Amino acid sequence: MLMHRIRSVLFAGFVLVVASGVRSAEPDAGPQGLRVFTCGHSFHSWVAPILLDLATKAGISGHQIAGVSSIGGSRVIQHWDVPLERNKARLALTSGQVDVLTLSPIWLPDDGIEKFAVLGFEHNPAIRVTVQEFWLPNDTYHPVYPLETRKPVDHNSTNLAELRRQNGLYEHDIEAKVLEINQQLGRTVVFVVPVGEAAIELREAIVAGKALPLKVQWNLFVDNWGHPTAPLRVLASYCHFAVIYRRTPVGLPMPDELTKSRFCRSSA
Repeated sequence: MLMHRIRSVLFAGFVLVVASGVRSAEPDAGPQGLRVFTCGHSFHSWVAPILLDLATKAGISGHQIAGVSSIGGSRVIQHWDVPLERNKARLALTSGQVDVLTLSPIWLPDDGIEKFAVLGFEHNPAIRVTVQEFWLPNDTYHPVYPLETRKPVDHNSTNLAELRRQNGLYEHDIEAKVLEINQQLGRTVVFVVPVGEAAIELREAIVAGKALPLKVQWNLFVDNWGHPTAPLRVLASYCHFAVIYRRTPVGLPMPDELTKSRFCRSSA
């Protein structure tokens, strides 16, 4: 029963926001596994094994982790700038052996998004590139470097209406960049994964007491900066799964990431 409640809570946050991302793509003929390469930082690189787990539980055969490029606190351009002989992402794209590339910029501008999209499209015209629009670090849209990783933040005190407004500014910038790249390529290659919006929906449910066993917003984070706990990682992965496979994760068995988490163990 507890696991069902947790899954229902995360589905609620997912369902309200990700439908637009699914509608933006033409439906697949069937559940065929895809080769997914993931480039990201500590707000994203963990999505690779969770996606594999979700695909397996969905009965999708052949899903492959084509590779992972993980660099802490990174912009996408940093993954591009890795020397070519050690650049697993660029080598995989050049081989044409990647169906989906997932990216997670922190702030824009970030020329790496365009560079990866152009390279991937050149070697596989059917490739899709996803860009994670994620929850705002420090609960505010302040796109500066160096990153403000030690800024004091009390997630429980965050004004969610203001957070939604600021997330809208971030989302606008991400979507404008994605549209620009797609226009350059002459087709829709790059897709936005609206994780930040889903996270706000979940936080609003927590505040309203509708997200038990999650009781406070801090349950989603391990620090001020916003590194995610298992529920937020799974919510983000649900969003990626929906955009990548163009199908809802609603009804899938509980992902291992949640069953092993303290939120299940402590309330079992």
